[in-house]
Amino acid sequence: MSLRDFAAYLGVSDRTVSNWEGGGSSYQPRTESQAVLDTALARASVDAKARFAAASGASRAAPSVLGRIGVDSHKFLPLFIGVEPARLLRSHMTPSGDGRWLDSSSARVDHPEAEKCFLHVFACGAAVFHLVQPHEPATLTDLAVWRYRSYASDLPWARDKLRDLLDEDHARVPNPEYVLSLYWLTSGPWAGNAYDTALRLLSTPSVLVDRGAPGGPAPLDGSVEESFLAAGFDHPDVVSFGVRGVSTAYAGWSGVAYASHSRERGLTIDELVTCELTVQALWCFTRQIQQMIEDGQDPSMPEQYGWRFLRAAASRLTTARAQETAQHVLMREAIMKTSGLAERLRAAQDALRESIG
Repeated sequence: MSLRDFAAYLGVSDRTVSNWEGGGSSYQPRTESQAVLDTALARASVDAKARFAAASGASRAAPSVLGRIGVDSHKFLPLFIGVEPARLLRSHMTPSGDGRWLDSSSARVDHPEAEKCFLHVFACGAAVFHLVQPHEPATLTDLAVWRYRSYASDLPWARDKLRDLLDEDHARVPNPEYVLSLYWLTSGPWAGNAYDTALRLLSTPSVLVDRGAPGGPAPLDGSVEESFLAAGFDHPDVVSFGVRGVSTAYAGWSGVAYASHSRERGLTIDELVTCELTVQALWCFTRQIQQMIEDGQDPSMPEQYGWRFLRAAASRLTTARAQETAQHVLMREAIMKTSGLAERLRAAQDALRESIG
């Protein structure tokens, strides 16, 4: 574009663009001008972004691979089935056998839309479905809308699948209450601060969706996402656990987002999944105790899963281990903080102790 055409495209004056050009590499545009340029870059073609990265040197500094969005979605659907039903299910499943302190077994199950789906059943009575669904959405908003809309089918599917596996009628199989999402970002078209913002939005997708729309969850205007990517996005309940030069990572109440910049030094998807499976199983277990209390019952569990079990679980999840890396500690602390599990473990522990006292 000519200087005049470029100014018109951006919606600024010719003089403003002349000042940028005349100032050279040492010139720093005002904040509002930077936002305009960031938006223009976000809207540019993949080829234009690649040329820009090569010309500016951003390709060496930016942690992303310019191009389309690539995300592996990992959904976790937990529900409590009870210790005895869990024992019956586990008798037909493969024990974890990897030294995990929370005893569990797993099996692959069919899901109509997931590339892979596993059912993990824990000896304490919790069951967690793990769905793996790769996506290449046009925008983060598209991914967020898909996430919320898919709940409508995923939640009843989980209940029906367990009903069939347990050979039980609907009345005796509980409904899963929620879905926790873990996003493993494989590629994205952003650079610099926009890349960091994209991970924050992945961990808090509700800000891109109108969940109360008459026809179900609907996308907010595309300018909302563009505005966040240009100006940045922060949320008090989002916790970072990334390591500079190694990863960008955020945990929120409804999701976790992770992008690895160093395969050798970053966390693996298996490590993230293992942490979430443990947290979701125990969150589900403590939720069952809370439900008993709210139903006017004295909460009770088999002795091996009583308050001492919860005390040990809390210690394992909140105390750093000698073999853990700093990244593992940061991951666990971020997920524990945003899930609120530590407080739930203490409350459930107290409730079980009082019920037998």
